[in-house]
Amino acid sequence: MDIDDTPVLDNHLHLDPVNGRNVAAAEEFASQGGTHLLVLNKPSWHLVEKATAAETFREVFDLTVEAAAAATEVLDGRAWPVLGVHPALISKLVDDGYTPPEAMDIMQTGLDVAAEYVDNGDALAMKSGRPHYDVDDAVWEASNAVMCHGFERAADVGCAIQLHTEGGEDFEAVAGWAEDRGLDRMQVVKHYSGGRLRGPVKSVLADKDELEIAVETDEPFLMETDYIDDPDRPGAVLGPKTVPRRVRWLLENGHEDAVRTAHVETPKAVYGIDTEATLQR
Repeated sequence: MDIDDTPVLDNHLHLDPVNGRNVAAAEEFASQGGTHLLVLNKPSWHLVEKATAAETFREVFDLTVEAAAAATEVLDGRAWPVLGVHPALISKLVDDGYTPPEAMDIMQTGLDVAAEYVDNGDALAMKSGRPHYDVDDAVWEASNAVMCHGFERAADVGCAIQLHTEGGEDFEAVAGWAEDRGLDRMQVVKHYSGGRLRGPVKSVLADKDELEIAVETDEPFLMETDYIDDPDRPGAVLGPKTVPRRVRWLLENGHEDAVRTAHVETPKAVYGIDTEATLQR
């Protein structure tokens, strides 16, 4: 199999129509054989001065919906928006004088708005999570409440949710919280994952060592770059060419089944998208 014979999906990439390269990054992805993108809204404070109400979250989300539509124009497949609230917003809000419960309410409002976009067909999925850095107990409890609210809303509108969390391999409890709220664990995706993970579906950062582990485990997985589209940090976290290059490397090493798992079967199982039917080469 050649890369031209398969869809190539980057499961977590940012495009910034305000400060970044935006469509040029999608063109770079396509130039290497990339076909499909899930475009995550950047943290709200990167796009608007303050997101503390439904209207300001809508401003952030509209920018991402527009960026995904523009990216679709340069892809052989298409791009879908994934919308939500970055978990680090709670620290920004607390630093601005909000209490953790007040910050929780603001963030849950943002998730409610994201769910509206999914329900209206303007977004594919949602994102939430909890801080990946040390916080005090009040912030941690509020963050878990925000994440669980995300599970509830994703279940309400029938979509998957991507999680930004601390590192680690055991997230069985988190998957259980989702199931308790009516969301199948196959619709819970841990972004920036290593090759081993228990609980949610893993979205593996496109590092060769971690991909080799993911292939060996023979479980559903996705691939991502977490490209942040920041002109001050070009190529961070990984550049938009990386997933196609890693797909080519997997194919050269005989891992056709793993490529199909990551770019056809898992996207269909998690998001209900058909990357083959939406591919026009």
